[in-house]
Order: sequence, then structure tokens, then C-alpha cells
Amino acid sequence: MPQERLPVRKIREVIRLHYETELSNRAIARVCKVSNSTVGDYLLRAAGAGLGWPLPEELDDAGLYQRLFPEKSKGDKPKRPMPNWEEVHRELSKRGVTLTLLWQEYREKYPRDGYGYTQFRVHYQQWNKAHTGTMRIPRTGGEEMEVDYTGMTVPITNPETGEISQAEVFVATLPASNYIYAEIQPSQKLQHWLGGHVRALAFFGGVPKTICPDNLKSGVKTPHRYEPELNPSYQEFAEHYQVAVLPARVRKPRDKPHVENGVQNVERWVLAPLRNRTFFSTGEANRAIAPLLKTLNQREMAHLGKSRLQLFEELDQPALNPLPDRPYEFAVWKDAKVNIDYHVAFEKHYYSVPHHLLRQTVRIRATESMLAIFHHGQQVAIHPRSTSQGRFSTRPEHMPANHRFILGANGDWFQQEARKIGPQTAAYIAAL
Repeated sequence: MPQERLPVRKIREVIRLHYETELSNRAIARVCKVSNSTVGDYLLRAAGAGLGWPLPEELDDAGLYQRLFPEKSKGDKPKRPMPNWEEVHRELSKRGVTLTLLWQEYREKYPRDGYGYTQFRVHYQQWNKAHTGTMRIPRTGGEEMEVDYTGMTVPITNPETGEISQAEVFVATLPASNYIYAEIQPSQKLQHWLGGHVRALAFFGGVPKTICPDNLKSGVKTPHRYEPELNPSYQEFAEHYQVAVLPARVRKPRDKPHVENGVQNVERWVLAPLRNRTFFSTGEANRAIAPLLKTLNQREMAHLGKSRLQLFEELDQPALNPLPDRPYEFAVWKDAKVNIDYHVAFEKHYYSVPHHLLRQTVRIRATESMLAIFHHGQQVAIHPRSTSQGRFSTRPEHMPANHRFILGANGDWFQQEARKIGPQTAAYIAAL
């Protein structure tokens, strides 16, 4: 008996060559690249099973094996009960659930004939590999949010000039449920990038533990395989929501496969149906994609038998951390040097700082309405944000004493001092 069964194709070829060409066993062995004894063994088994050439048309591969190895079939042990691997994979997405726990529950159900832990794990990995080209890693609910932009853009027409600009499409996905959020933005600039994060978290109704973005220049200042440096505004956003930002590696799309799949679904089911519509603002475009996105999330996924919304409510929603009391307000950070007039420039407007910081380097944080100035991490000044270029915003407490004195002096004080000197001086000051 051969050590290992030959492929069915080769077994059929051995039988054909024996009956059609009448070659010797040694010649057949050379043609099929097997040993002489293997050829003899299979021909004996074929003769014992009453098989010649051509083989019966109804005899499939499994039937041929059974005819050649009847003793193997009789001696086979009864099949062990096989778990529902789709259910196992779904359970692994829940927080605290492990493969060991699921195996223990399986053995409680089948204490005598169930698989041991090693075989249980091996069968699960085989099932996992059979359902995807790469190893499918179970995702825990509420663990991560993946974000990216689509390759497709949306044309926005200016109603006054007719000029067409291309709007970007921001997509966020929760991997455990594949629940998708999408919105149309004017550009990929930092304020729109972070605004998409804020609105995505509000849409999901909670905060995951980590966020996995691409190495977009707006978000990641210095890409690095292990220690990427985030943009200061992105870092502040992460601190506000108490979330860790772990960017994908450069040119490694498999680091964020779920949002890549989400991007593809948004392009197919949300953007493509609107390709012939004309939009005059991003707000109008966002109102148009909302019902299509809702339909996409509620559509049943054939391989899971549930919709993204159902899986989100089952896996992600209970595990998300609560949102903070107020959403993050976008802020721009900038380093600046204090001028000799104790002011710093930001977008061509000048803001005062305490005068003892002359020629020091400070850090500016500017939101839409306020501008704060920090020195060594301590806030030293705050001003309302101004768009008046070339003008000054000066707080009296930032000025030295003699400057405050001059600022507070009025015409009456000068005339009073002039009269102390003499009538001519008083007349001159009055004329001034």
C-alpha cells in the first residue's frame, strides 16, 4: 500500500495506461513519476474492485477512492460535531471573548466527542483562511475606527460663476461591524479632516479606543513605521477624545482593510448612483448621500446574514466609550517670536503678550473665535480672534508701567502740566 494517496488524476492515468497501452508497470511508473510498487498496488486494488477502462461515467473522485480503499472507509471514525465557525468568528468580536472560552463552551455541549483545543484552533484557522485571501483577524467591538478618503471626488458647481471644483469624500468604518460613515468635504485640509472625525464620532454615538488613519499630510506630520509624529492639532483632538491615533504604515493598505472595503462600498452604492446629478454646495451633496448611506448600512450582508446596522448595535455600540461633554473645536498651532513691541503676528494681525517675554518664542493656538498664547506650556495671553490685517489687539496689563501711563494720559493732564511751566507753554499745548 502506498505511503500517501495519489491524486485522482494520476490514479486514473495509471489505470488508463495499463488497459489502453498495455505498458509494463515499470514503464507506467516512469510516465507517471511514481514508484513501481505504487503502480502495482493501485492496479491490484482496481482489479479487486472490478474496475477497468474506461471507468464508469457516474464514478466521481470520492467514489473512486471508496472503491479502491474500502477498508479505510469501513474503519473511519464517526465525524466529530463541527462548530458553526461563522458564529465563532462573530463571538470573537465581542469584548472579553477568546477562542479558549468558545472552545470550553463547545466542549460543554459535546463533552465526549468534541474536538480538543488544538484541533479546534486548527479547524478555525483553516475556516478563516478559506474565507479570505489573507488571515482574517477578529475585531473586538468598539476597539478601533479606520478613516480614509475615497479615490472618487464629487463635482461642486459654483452657481454664480459656473466654476466646478472637486470635493473630497471622507469615510470612517468600525471594523467589528463594518458600519460606515461618509461625508463630502471641500478639501483634505486639516480643518476638514478633523471635522470629519468629529462628525463621525457623533454619528457612531461614542468613541473607540484607537483610530487608524492613512499617513495623510494633514494628520501625520512625520510618517514612521513605529513612531509617527502627529500634527499638533490632530494630537490635541486625540487628547480631547481620550483616543490613541495609530496611523497605518506607509504603502500598507492591509493595515486598514475595513475602511478600504468601506471606501469601495461608498463609491459603488453611494457615489455612483449620484454621478449624473449636479450639486451647487457640499451641504446639498451631503443631504443627497445621507439616504443612500442609510440604505447601505441597513442592507443585509450575504456572508453574515445581518446588516451593518444590526452588527453595530450588537457589537460596537455597547463597547464604545461615551462622547465628551462638548465636541472638539478645531485649532491651529503655530510657533512665533515676540517682537520688541511685545506683540506676536498671526495671519497679519498683531496680538499682545506680557512685556517681559520680549524676543521669547511662544506657541499660538487659534480657534475660529479665540486666540491663546502659551509659553513653556503655560497660557500667558488670550484674545478674541480678529481678521483685521495690520491692526493690533493690545491688553493694558501686558504693557510696561510707563506705556500704560502714556496710554492713560489725556489732554487735560498735559494742559495741567503745561500751566505749571508757564502761560506760553500752556498756549502751545492747547494749540496742539
